[in-house]
Amino acid sequence: MRIDLHTHSTASDGTDTPAELVRNAAAAGLDVVALTDHDTTRGHAEAIAALRGLPEPAGLSLVTGAELSCRLDGVGLHMLAYLFDPDEPELSRERELVRDDRVPRAKTMIGKLRELGVDVTWEQVARIAGDGSVGRPHIAEALVELGVVPSVSDAFTPQWLADGGRAYAEKHELDPFDAIRLVKAAGGVTVFAHPAAAKRGRTVPESVIAELAAAGLDGIEADHMDHAPETRARLRGLAADLGLLATGSSDYHGSRKTCVLGEFTTDPEVYGEITRRATGAFPVPGAGGSPAA
Repeated sequence: MRIDLHTHSTASDGTDTPAELVRNAAAAGLDVVALTDHDTTRGHAEAIAALRGLPEPAGLSLVTGAELSCRLDGVGLHMLAYLFDPDEPELSRERELVRDDRVPRAKTMIGKLRELGVDVTWEQVARIAGDGSVGRPHIAEALVELGVVPSVSDAFTPQWLADGGRAYAEKHELDPFDAIRLVKAAGGVTVFAHPAAAKRGRTVPESVIAELAAAGLDGIEADHMDHAPETRARLRGLAADLGLLATGSSDYHGSRKTCVLGEFTTDPEVYGEITRRATGAFPVPGAGGSPAA
């Protein structure tokens, strides 16, 4: 089985619509794909409809989820949440607070960029974001359009949009311990996304990962494009020491990033354990597919 548990659509900062993402996942030969847009479940219905429309014997299953924006002691981190009840009120309310803060935050960053001499506008960023939840990747793409940086990833530096960078602005974010508690209460499973992706900004020490594990964290995303091979091996060892699941995934964003669907994958046994732990929702089988055990 080929299982990719971290992807994004136009519901947040990807370039594929949820339906396109599902079709592209099937074309890439995936057996399971998770839709984990930033702080939103808005793309789930379209993705499920597209899944139902795949021709037999596609056999693709969809894991519904979200990537929650968190911050601890000034360090930003992302928490992947799988198979939770999207209607659970407390978690839904927190996701809404994060989403509502995205527009004023983006406008603040645009103002900082203009002070730095970059002729970016809110209208340009809003056009790029479309119906998605506006975020830094949309501003980064505007910088690419303007010729300020050669690629989206080159905008995520201290020079521009990285945490603490010259044009960075904070937004409402969850405490990761609260995120774990809320997701668990909604019947979901939590995995710390790209925990050692140092090029994105500061990362938390392994002692914090141990504290998160003690608080109920289910796993860490070890195999990721932003982790060097030795880092992936170290994280797998850490997961084993802490009794955590170790996952792998692409963090696919369509054409906005260079990663491709299925670039890294999750072991079927780990995926099975995730589905066994979840009580808020279940994987959605497509044509020819079957629910996970």
